[in-house]
Amino acid sequence: MTNLTLSAITDPSDNPLKVDPVKLRDVIVKHHVGSIQNVVKHAYSLEEWHKLINEIQKVSLTETRLKIPFLYCIDAVHGTNFTLNSTLFPHNLGLAATRNPELVKLCAEITAKEVRASGIRYNFSPVLDVGRQPLWPRFPETFGEDVLISTIMGVASIKGYEGKSLNDFASVASCMKHFVGYSVPANGKDRAAAYIPEINLREYFLPPFKAAVDAGSHTLMVNSGEVNGTPVHASRYLLTDVLRNELNYKGIIITDWEDIKKLTERHRVAENHKEAVYLSVNAGIDMCIVPFDFSFYEDLIALVKEGRIKEERINESVKRILDLKFDLGIFERPYVEKEAVKNFGLPEYKQAALAAARESITLLKNADQVLPLEKNKKVLVVGPYANSLTALNGAWSYTWQGRKPEYFPKTDLTILEALKRKVGETNIVYKKDFKEIPSDVKPDYIIVTLGEDAYAETPGNTKSLELPSEDIEGVRNIVKMYPTIPLVYILTEGRPRLIREIEPHAKGVLMAYWPGSQGGNAVADVLYGDYNPSGKLPFTYPRYSGELMTYDHKWLDEAVEIVEPEYKYFYEFDPQYPFGFGLSYTSFELSNLKLSNDQLTGDSKIKVSVDVKNTGRKSGQETVELYSRDHFASVTPSVKRLRGFKKVELKPGETKTVEYEISASDLAFVGEDMKWITEPGAFDIMVGDLKVLLNYRRQ
Repeated sequence: MTNLTLSAITDPSDNPLKVDPVKLRDVIVKHHVGSIQNVVKHAYSLEEWHKLINEIQKVSLTETRLKIPFLYCIDAVHGTNFTLNSTLFPHNLGLAATRNPELVKLCAEITAKEVRASGIRYNFSPVLDVGRQPLWPRFPETFGEDVLISTIMGVASIKGYEGKSLNDFASVASCMKHFVGYSVPANGKDRAAAYIPEINLREYFLPPFKAAVDAGSHTLMVNSGEVNGTPVHASRYLLTDVLRNELNYKGIIITDWEDIKKLTERHRVAENHKEAVYLSVNAGIDMCIVPFDFSFYEDLIALVKEGRIKEERINESVKRILDLKFDLGIFERPYVEKEAVKNFGLPEYKQAALAAARESITLLKNADQVLPLEKNKKVLVVGPYANSLTALNGAWSYTWQGRKPEYFPKTDLTILEALKRKVGETNIVYKKDFKEIPSDVKPDYIIVTLGEDAYAETPGNTKSLELPSEDIEGVRNIVKMYPTIPLVYILTEGRPRLIREIEPHAKGVLMAYWPGSQGGNAVADVLYGDYNPSGKLPFTYPRYSGELMTYDHKWLDEAVEIVEPEYKYFYEFDPQYPFGFGLSYTSFELSNLKLSNDQLTGDSKIKVSVDVKNTGRKSGQETVELYSRDHFASVTPSVKRLRGFKKVELKPGETKTVEYEISASDLAFVGEDMKWITEPGAFDIMVGDLKVLLNYRRQ
């Protein structure tokens, strides 16, 4: 039940990685630790991983009483990010923009293959927290603000990681995290308090976890924060009553980093560590990421000897952990598997990373059809992120914070390098610093890279979503210097940084998110028209820091009343770019929205169909999103809710019919009794600007 970090058994110098035999035997033989995780400082080569894991495993199998093999765990959250020369994909936020669950599943499958090839069989991924607070520094790890997208993409990831069997050489155990409510801290900071009415907890935050449980995810990690005044690590209600009993979850519940200790140190619900262990194990914890010492081990044994925790309770957790090891084939094949190693670094992985990065890129503005750029024109490229691998890959990229480019593959290209390769060095002039813009360059276009560099977790806390003032001033100076030259912004960022003040200066805006190892090539392909963008925003891009509103807000959230000089009442919702927005280099037209029956009764289903036509001159992909709006309900309804999405590819002039199936459960909400209900009445069914009326009755 004890999980330690790698530094507990290694030499502090870590150059090269070296296991301390005395520490190793203290951990494995004397204290019977069953799992180890993480890296020390940075990613390792495949060979280093193999040597490390086989060395630990040999001690587990030959020097311990029961000869139980140990389990290695890792965070591989957008590719195998702690193995050198692996394939890194867009972060989940970018993957959500693809609206392509099969592509998300493929990225997870490749990640699983490279993780298992490293000798590791347990991956702390995916994040199922619904990203409804963009200040939160783990926002890029989410699939955005919508519960349906988070659910569908999360399940796709789990199926990709776990495959048909964990015993397969291409599979790893997934970990749905972080249960529950982690992503909406009241102060916007990491590991902070959230205040979530239970009706909202069940409506927006539980569904992805329920779907993940139903999909068979083997493990779950707990929210480091607290919900409504109770730390989740100490919440028997959430971990046992809800997770175990309601959702029928059978797998392992693992803590996050040092979070049992924090019940005393930060949350202050336990007067000492022993009481914290009692609270958490009683709540339902199976495995504790301690991660540096034996405090959990020692206090848990003491609690059992005192009779405060029953041995039967320990047996429950131990059985779950042993079951996972059996499922992963560690008892059969405890050492690094040669068959798995063959799956590392295959050429097609880069193509998948490129496809994911391309499909994620979201075209937010294209005034006067400035994009795609002409390849024979001169371009001035400005900004520090143009020549940065770290700003393309973000968090968890060969180091925890992702800020050390020396560990990236030498073949990965920055945006600048990809642009030069695309159109030739003579057509590209680069200036990193806004203050060094030359006045004698005669560019046809100016590309400005904006956003944010890599960060992970608490170091990524921010007090504002505003761009740095020097970037704003830099853009203004460029406009003064080159008032007639078209500007194009490329945004590489893990959350929406506000561009309100400078957006009018740009003809084009590309949202690249953190697009991963092939992000440079993908941006260049989109800029020059070798790929037609199809990404759709997975969140509402705010215009102001003080107005962070999701697309599925309530009517009252945008209601404005003015009493003087005369009474006025109106609705106001004006984000920079709305949820689901994303342009293309072609145009699409929606028509003929129809219901197979405008009366939905009981448990029956109806079909919704709509025609989508490519009315432009290029082939392109379009995501057709289906929304509903409940006219009236006993709990105030949202302005609209996403109920389905499908992506289609169309040649110029081609029309396809997109169909959905709707039942009463698709229109349900959580009622005042905390149960899902669909109430009789009228609903708008909407696709784009089209709308039809549907009436529901129970019988």
